[in-house]
Amino acid sequence: MAIWVKLPGYSGLVLLFLFLGPLLKARAGKIRCSVPEETDEGFFVGNIAKDLGLQPQELAERGVRIVSRGRTQLFALNTGSGSLVTVGRIDREELCAQSLRCLVSFNILIEDKMKLFPVEVEVIDINDNTPQFQLEEVEFKMNELTAPGTRIPLPFGQDLDVGINSLQSYQLSSNPHFSLDVQQGADGSQPPEMVLQSPLDREEEAVHHLLLTASDGGSPVLSGTLRIRVQVVDANDNPPAFTQAQYHASVPENVPPGTRLLTVKATDPDEGANGEVTYSFHNTDQRVAQIFQLDSYTGEISNKEPLDFEEYKMYPMEIQAQDGAGLMSRTKVLIKVLDVNDNAPEVTITSVTTAVPENFPPATIIALISVHDQDSGDNGHTTCSIPGNLPFKLERLDDSYYRLVTEGTLDRELTSRYNITVTATDQGTPPLSTEMSISLQVTDINDNPPAFSQDSYSTYIAENNPRGAAIFSVTAHDTDSDENAQVTYSLAEDTIQGAPLSSYVSINADTGVLYALRSFDYEQFRDLQLRVTAHDSGDPPLSSNASLSIFLLDQNDNAPQILYPTLPTDGSTGVELAPRSAEPGYLVTKVVAVDKDSGQNAWLSYRLLKASEPGLFAVGLHTGEGRTARALLDRDALKQSLVVAVQDHGQPPLSATVMLTVAVADSIPDVLADLGNLEPSVDPDDSSLTLYLVVAVAAVSCVFLAFVIVLLALRLRRWHMSRLLQASGGGLEGLPASHFVGVDGVQAFLQTYSHEVSLTAGSRKSHLIFPQPNYADTLISQESCEKKDFLSAPQSLLEDKKEIFSQQAPPNTDWRFSQAQRPGTSGSQNGDETGTWPNNQFDTEMLQAMILASASEAADGSSTLGAGAGTMGLSARYGPQFTLQHVPDYRQNVYIPGSNATLTNAAGKRDGKTPAGGNGNKKKSGKKEKK
Repeated sequence: MAIWVKLPGYSGLVLLFLFLGPLLKARAGKIRCSVPEETDEGFFVGNIAKDLGLQPQELAERGVRIVSRGRTQLFALNTGSGSLVTVGRIDREELCAQSLRCLVSFNILIEDKMKLFPVEVEVIDINDNTPQFQLEEVEFKMNELTAPGTRIPLPFGQDLDVGINSLQSYQLSSNPHFSLDVQQGADGSQPPEMVLQSPLDREEEAVHHLLLTASDGGSPVLSGTLRIRVQVVDANDNPPAFTQAQYHASVPENVPPGTRLLTVKATDPDEGANGEVTYSFHNTDQRVAQIFQLDSYTGEISNKEPLDFEEYKMYPMEIQAQDGAGLMSRTKVLIKVLDVNDNAPEVTITSVTTAVPENFPPATIIALISVHDQDSGDNGHTTCSIPGNLPFKLERLDDSYYRLVTEGTLDRELTSRYNITVTATDQGTPPLSTEMSISLQVTDINDNPPAFSQDSYSTYIAENNPRGAAIFSVTAHDTDSDENAQVTYSLAEDTIQGAPLSSYVSINADTGVLYALRSFDYEQFRDLQLRVTAHDSGDPPLSSNASLSIFLLDQNDNAPQILYPTLPTDGSTGVELAPRSAEPGYLVTKVVAVDKDSGQNAWLSYRLLKASEPGLFAVGLHTGEGRTARALLDRDALKQSLVVAVQDHGQPPLSATVMLTVAVADSIPDVLADLGNLEPSVDPDDSSLTLYLVVAVAAVSCVFLAFVIVLLALRLRRWHMSRLLQASGGGLEGLPASHFVGVDGVQAFLQTYSHEVSLTAGSRKSHLIFPQPNYADTLISQESCEKKDFLSAPQSLLEDKKEIFSQQAPPNTDWRFSQAQRPGTSGSQNGDETGTWPNNQFDTEMLQAMILASASEAADGSSTLGAGAGTMGLSARYGPQFTLQHVPDYRQNVYIPGSNATLTNAAGKRDGKTPAGGNGNKKKSGKKEKK
C-alpha cells in the first residue's frame, strides 16, 4: 500500500496564474502582460499599439521599437498589427530558475519623441519538468538496535516547475518496518523522512529495498523515483557530531578556482569503523554541487569554478557526516560572495543620428545612451562623460540614461566628421571604464562661394595665335563639398570693337581653361579685359568674380608698306628725273615706308637691291634717300632702273621691294621721246582662261617646231647643193651682196619667235607678250620696223620708234664687216665689202639677252608686264648696259633666209671652231632657237 503525502499552500496561487494571462493592463505607468512558457514563435502577448494609444500604422512612422538591456531579445514588436509577440520558445526555468514569479522587463521607445515606456511581461509556468532526485539510489545502514520511531531523512525531490506544477507529494513503497512522513520545516521546506515503525532484525532480513516516488500536481501528473537500500548492521550507538551547528564563510568573487574556502569537522567517539567519519553534500542544489567540491575525508570545501557575485550572492549547502556504522549528522554551511569591481560599465547606444547638417541649431539631440554596471554599491555607480573640446554635451535623464546634444554651431569646413568618445566610469577601486565611439558626419550646406586665388589675373600671348589654343587657366576653390563644391566657369558678356566677346574667347565651364576662338591681331587691339565668374552647384548657387587682362605681344607679321613712290594707277611706270649735271650725293628720290608692327619689328632699313648701272646710285640705310654715288657720264643710259628693298628687324625679317625708274635728262621733253608706259590690255577678250593661253602657246610652239624642221631641211638641201657647186668649181664670189640679208632680218626672225608668257596665280588673266625693240641705235630695217605687235608695246611707242628708224643716218664704217667677218659659204672669207653685219658687242648681247629673257619669263609664271607689277617689259628691262657674258654667241649658227651661207665671225675662227656650215653646229643652233 502506497503512502501519499500532499504538500499544501499552492492551489490558490496556481488558480491566480491561470486567470491572469495577457489580460493585465498598464498600471502606474507600466504595461504589464503575461505569456505561458514554451509557446511557439510569434505567440501573441499583448496589444502595444492600443496600450500606447496609437494606431498600428503609426508604429513604424514614429519609430516605435523595443529597447532591452543585457539579455537575449525574447519579444518583438509587430509594426503591422501593433501587437507584442514572442521571438522564440521561452523556458521559464532557464530564465528565472525557481523564482515564484518570472518577470521580463524592457522598454518601448517612441523615437520621434524620445520617450520610453516600461513593459513587464510575466512568464507563466507550465508542467514541463518531471520531479527528479539527484541520485538514482541511496543506501542506508541501520543498526539493528535502532529504536522504532527513528527518522531517517530522505533526499529531496526537485521539480523545476513552480506552483501547482511543482513537487506536490511523496509516496513510499509498502514495507512493514518503514513509513513516510513529510513535515513543514522552519525555512518552509518539506523534507521527506523515513520513520522506523518496528525494530529491525538483521538475522531476519539484512537488507530492505524501498522505492520513493515524487509526484507534481500538474496535468497530467509527472513523477520521479528513488531507490532506497537499507542495510541492517550491528549496533553503533554514537553518531558523528559537528563542531558547529552552522558554518559561515565570506569570500570575494574573484578567488581563483581550487581555493580552499571552508573546512567542516565532525567527530565520532566510537572506535574502529564506527568512528570513521565521511562527509558528503546533502540536499544541495545541483548548481552548487557543480561549483563547489567537498573532500569526503577532510571536510574541506573548495570552488571548482569562478564565483560570480552577479549570479549568486549566497551559496547555502548542507553537509552530512556519516560514520562507518552508518550513523549520520548534518550541518548548514553558508558561503557569502563578496562583490569586487570586476565588471566595467556597459554602454549601449539606444538611438543615434549619424549625420546632421552644419546649420543644426544648438541643443539638438544627437543620441540616446544607456549605461549599466552589474556590480553593486559604489562599484555599480557610474558617471558618463565626453571630451571637453567638442561642441557637444551630455544631459542625464535618469540613473542609467543620457542624451547627447549639440552645444554650439557646427561648421563642416572646419570639421566634417566628429568621432565622439563616450566614456562611462564606475566608482569602484580601482575604477573601471568603458568607451563607446559615436561617428557623426556633418553634412554640407552651400554657405561658401567659390574663391579665386587672386582678384585679378594677367597673361601675355603672342598675336597670330592658332584658333582653339588654350591661352590661360583660372581656378576657383569652394570649401563646400559634393555639389556645393562643383564649380563652373563663365565669362561676363562684353563687346570688343562691336563684336561680342564670345566670338573672341571661350572658357571651359568645367576646367576654367580659356581658349582663343580666333587669331588675335596686335594691330587691331593690344589687350583684352575679361571678367570670369565662378558658380557653384548649390541651392541657391553662390558665385564670385575675377578680372583677367590678356596682353598681346607683337610678332613680325606685317611686311613694310611703301608709301612713296606710289605706283601710278593708270598702268604707267613712275619716273624720277636726274639731271646729267648732278653731282655725287644729289638727292634723286626718297623711298618712304612704314611697318604696322611695333618695336623692333617696325625698325626699317633700306638697301639698293638691283641697279641697271651698279655704282651710280646709293640708298641711305635708315633714310631711304636715293642719291647719286658719282657724277653722271655721257655713256650712262638715259633710263636707269633701281630696285630698292625695305626690310624690318623682326625675326624672321620681312621686306618689300619697289622698282624706281630714273630718267637721266635735264628736262621732261628729253625723256618723253624714249620712255613709255606699258599698259596691259583691259579688253575682256585678252583675259581669257589660262587653258586657252596654254592651247595658244602650244599651237605656236608646234608651228615654230614645224618651221624649224622645214628650215633645217632647206638648209641641208642648200648645203648639199653648195657642195655640188664646190665640186664643180663654182663659187660665191660673184654673187651680189643683195643675196645676203642683214642682221635686221635675223633680229626680226628672232623677235618673231621669241615670246614671253606671264601667268598670274590669283586671277584668270594671262599675258602673251612678243617683245619689240625700242632702241634707236639698233640696226633694224624699215621692213622690220613696220611690223606691229598689238600684244606688246603701245601704239604710240611704235609710232615714235618708226620716226626714229626712218630718220636714221646711214651706217658708218664701224658697222661694216671686215673681210674676216663677212658671211659666206663654209670656209670662205670672201664677200662684199659693202655688206653690213652688226658685229659689235652691244648688238650681240642684246640678241642674247632678248632670247634668254623670253625663255626665262615664259617659265616664270609670276612675272607680269606693266607698271602695276613693278616691271617695264623687255624694252625697259634689258637696256644697253645689260650684259650676259655667259650666254652663247648666237651669231655662229644664225641661218639667213634666201642664202646658202651661214654667219660666222672671226672669233670662231680664232678659237679654232668650224664654220657655221658644219654639221656639229646645226643641232646646237636648233636647240638655242627652241629655247
